[in-house]
Amino acid sequence: MAKLYFNYSTMNAGKSTLLLQASYNYIERGMQTYLMIADFDDRAGSHGLIGSRIGITAEADPFSDRDDLYAKIEARLAEGPCHCVMVDDSHWLTRDQVWQLARAVDDLGVPVMAYGLRVDFRGELFPGSAALLALADEMREVRTICHCGKKATMVIRVNEAGEALTEGAQIEVGGNDRYVSLCRKHFREAIGDAPRAGAADASHI
Repeated sequence: MAKLYFNYSTMNAGKSTLLLQASYNYIERGMQTYLMIADFDDRAGSHGLIGSRIGITAEADPFSDRDDLYAKIEARLAEGPCHCVMVDDSHWLTRDQVWQLARAVDDLGVPVMAYGLRVDFRGELFPGSAALLALADEMREVRTICHCGKKATMVIRVNEAGEALTEGAQIEVGGNDRYVSLCRKHFREAIGDAPRAGAADASHI
């Protein structure tokens, strides 16, 4: 039975690596996958390419925020067998596009695996992530750690001096030079939300 999966995390948790590994597992068993990525993402060196930090890459079909993803998936299925659709950086999807993925699962019977961030550098949900949290049949957290060793659940955007930014466009392509994953406590410290006077020392927790 086809399902819509949302695999979410902060930056640098290995989401693209997991996507590429999952795709490889399908292909190794003689099954075909359909990879998709936002058309403005060129971090792998060119548009229409999914790349991981460990150096593996795969070609993907680029899409814009104006594209109907149901129509793209339907067209791909018309070309031949496709056993799974995989969408990288799914937090950049629009709410309508997440619904299009859900309809592809329900009406076309193809599983869709979406990989993306949960929150942006301001600690707010991306529209695509919010829709996926609401509509996904299954959700899986891809974990990474803060510099303190605790689980990272937040991400900050930094400038050239390494200082946290609290304003700017929600969508800005970048890697380790622009984003740092942190636990909530250190995210608060980075954006200037200092502990209140008299707060208990929780450093032992």
